Amino acid sequence: MKKKILFALLASPILYLSSCSNHHDAHEPVKEMNINYPAAYVVNGQSGNISVIRTQDNELTGTISLNGATFPHHIYLNPSKTKLAVAITGEDLSDGHGNHSEVIQGLKIQIIDAVSGRIDKEIPLGKMPHNAIFNAGGTELWLGQADDIKSTVQVYNTADWTLKNTIDAGKGVSEITFSGNGSLAFACNTSDNSVSIIDGATKTVLQTLPTGAKPIGAWPGNDHTMFVDNEEGQSVNELIISDSVKIGSTILLGFKPGFAAWNAASEELWVSDASNGRVVFYKKQSGGDWVQTGNTVTGADAHAIAFSKDYKMAWVSNQGAGTVSVMDATTYSVIKTIAVGAKPNGIVLK
Repeated sequence: MKKKILFALLASPILYLSSCSNHHDAHEPVKEMNINYPAAYVVNGQSGNISVIRTQDNELTGTISLNGATFPHHIYLNPSKTKLAVAITGEDLSDGHGNHSEVIQGLKIQIIDAVSGRIDKEIPLGKMPHNAIFNAGGTELWLGQADDIKSTVQVYNTADWTLKNTIDAGKGVSEITFSGNGSLAFACNTSDNSVSIIDGATKTVLQTLPTGAKPIGAWPGNDHTMFVDNEEGQSVNELIISDSVKIGSTILLGFKPGFAAWNAASEELWVSDASNGRVVFYKKQSGGDWVQTGNTVTGADAHAIAFSKDYKMAWVSNQGAGTVSVMDATTYSVIKTIAVGAKPNGIVLK
């Protein structure tokens, strides 16, 4: 009898651990934060966590644990600024977004409380997501599922996190983004060298446009423009939105872009130069051509760029340096460098 009791006591923790490991919403116990201040959330790909920076004084205030997730990539905030969405890719994308290995374990989206840092929901996925983004109303979460034959865009209802739409896209889809007014979604088909334009209301593909080689993301400019950064083509395609979407100018960079961000105050396009660890500035001339107007060195493998609401400040993640550069956007100067985790990529401001 004593042997049977001892066996039961030893076996019960094993059963408990096994059941937890198969539950998608089971999380490691973490100390909750109180992020009740304007903050920058920085995803650290290799470290597998999120650094929180208080933007009032640009001090690092804490780290959000991601429950053992491997290689989180890019981060978005819902319109009410209460929830964060982070894509877990399971793969280091810092050297490039194309030709992924067949990672199938641990792929998911994590929904995080923006104040406490608590993981509220995990959505398990069968294929790699590059990002997950909320629609303008915050009622939907859009994400891509990359496939070498035919990728899809999935739309989830944020009220109960149920899948409501699946939309066909091209090969190797990367970032899913929205136009400035939120009416159109853009899915960059990295392996197809194209971008799919989707009606945000009807969930139908309206157009598929050719781009440069290995497009990664279509980033919003003003209400009538989007900018597609082409990783292998070392270029940016300007998309003009009217009754339909057309290719406007193509900016030849001469370096691998990491990100493109529109500075509405100065009407400039800021492009991170992953090859040379800097941010390069472009201005459109009266004739329609774009010219480089300057550049600022930030850090190795410069990546995401996030502006303050008034566009007077900017935050740049440097993947190779493990830092975030804080820039005065009016003087184009780095005023502070903040050490974060290893291989920081996405940034979002609250």
